[in-house]
Amino acid sequence: MSKQAILKINNIDVFRGSFQALWDVSLDVRRGEMLALIGANTAGKSTLLDAISGLIHPTRGSIEFEGWDITYLEPYEIVDMGITHITEGREIFPEISVLNNLIIGAYAPRARSNREQNLKKIYEIFPVLEKRKEQIAKTLSGGEQQMLVIGRGLMSKPKLMLIDEMSLGLAPIVVNEIFKTLKEIRTAGITILFVEQNVRKSIEESERAYILENGRIALSGISAELCEEERVKKAYFGI
Repeated sequence: MSKQAILKINNIDVFRGSFQALWDVSLDVRRGEMLALIGANTAGKSTLLDAISGLIHPTRGSIEFEGWDITYLEPYEIVDMGITHITEGREIFPEISVLNNLIIGAYAPRARSNREQNLKKIYEIFPVLEKRKEQIAKTLSGGEQQMLVIGRGLMSKPKLMLIDEMSLGLAPIVVNEIFKTLKEIRTAGITILFVEQNVRKSIEESERAYILENGRIALSGISAELCEEERVKKAYFGI
């Protein structure tokens, strides 16, 4: 699989109000990989995902997707280009059915014509969603709700998935199952950039990783090599 960059972030600064959340951040996401973004709370991880998906715009620098400048595009335009963002907190539409939650994910023009085909694929990936398709979404378990938001994201036919704190509040066995599914999704040609506070799990599941500290890139590299860095051992593993 090609290791050409699908996403390039070039020296961006990002503010939330008057607070600067990201400082001169640069990174690349390579086509077909699982890339981890690691850091403590308030390090700027979610802000970076928000900037990629157009929820907030940088004040400096640029973001390129497949060679196109998307720095100042609106979220709906970015979704239609092939980027989907699974936000923190399992944001479902709680009062409607599982099926209708999934259908909402196919609103982008590039996904509408293949909606039924995509839905069939989602059910193959997450059989439980087909069993629960008529069930009201808020009645699903936490793990099932996480499957639902990932499935809804897949309905947009993404080339790149941004996933924020997927394991939050879930049992380890459920987290392991979802990561296993993400690897299957990646083998189908979808690139994955995920944010995860569990550093050990992030390193286990990713090929490469970037570590954010106080809004800046502190370290980056092959995950297996990063975990041997003394700075990482001391800061994240207590060694």
